[in-house]
Amino acid sequence: MAEQELLDKIQAMVGREYGRVYAWDRVNAPMIRQWCEIMGIKNPLYTDPAFARAQGHADVVAPPGMLQVWGMGGLDQENFPEGSSKENNFEVLKVIEPYGYPAVVAVNSDLHFDRPVIAGERLFFSSKLDSVSDEKTTPLGTGFFVTVLMTYFSQGENGASDEEVGRQLFRVFKFKPAQRPEAAKAQAQPKEAPKAKRPLPGKSDDTRFFWDGCEAGKLLIQRCTDCQTLRHPPAPVCIKCHSFEWDTQEASGRASLYSFVVMHYPEVPPFDYPNPIGLVELEEGVRLIAGLVGVEPEQLEIGQQLQVEFQRFDDRQTLPQFRPVG
Repeated sequence: MAEQELLDKIQAMVGREYGRVYAWDRVNAPMIRQWCEIMGIKNPLYTDPAFARAQGHADVVAPPGMLQVWGMGGLDQENFPEGSSKENNFEVLKVIEPYGYPAVVAVNSDLHFDRPVIAGERLFFSSKLDSVSDEKTTPLGTGFFVTVLMTYFSQGENGASDEEVGRQLFRVFKFKPAQRPEAAKAQAQPKEAPKAKRPLPGKSDDTRFFWDGCEAGKLLIQRCTDCQTLRHPPAPVCIKCHSFEWDTQEASGRASLYSFVVMHYPEVPPFDYPNPIGLVELEEGVRLIAGLVGVEPEQLEIGQQLQVEFQRFDDRQTLPQFRPVG
């Protein structure tokens, strides 16, 4: 049970409001373009001023999902423009921590949009500590769910009033990690746990060809027989002409690294860590997710040339992996 002193401190802080935090830059086309490029979004409303004006906007529109981006401090999270509040809107976490709750994990974030944000506007946000839950016990441990609300505004200029443009709910879990059970005593020889195996992929009539191809050492891509469009992941209907007719094309296996992540934690058997996973763009133009082998994570580079190879796991499934070439 949490100490009453801590509970009193927490409840005294709920409802506390925090001052303005200004954006470093006005909403601008270069940042919008780069964000869209990274996210793979090609809506001309975000990148083509003429198209945006034809839709009734003064300039290109910022994607709604960028709302939080404009108010970020950068690599140094506390680095904000002059005039911004120096208060930490998550200061309650520092109050909770000394009572034995050292860990924190983000839980969820919800965004609400009042209107589009247009290039040229300067944004700021203010915050409120909305709530702190009662002490909860989860598989991660025991602690408190902390919810902060941020309200975003477009700063009024030439005497105009500030205008609310959106809101964000951000929730974290501040917790005491669950204790691992004590190891068995040395004299009690525990039974050796069975070695974990890789989970098997789900197979359906739409995807079975792909897994069967892997077993045969072939990288097969679904192809619409009407318009010849390739698609992956497999689907029952062509994404271009909506035909139900399809066959397969064997890919060359040559590819480039479009993007990647390196998994470090949590470590889940039987995978090795650090575990690099790539978003791979095949020579034929489609992308798929696969493991990266034969390379240290720090040597990975976007655009790196790759070649497929097939690896057998647990003597029950064969998966495509990609290795750098050159």
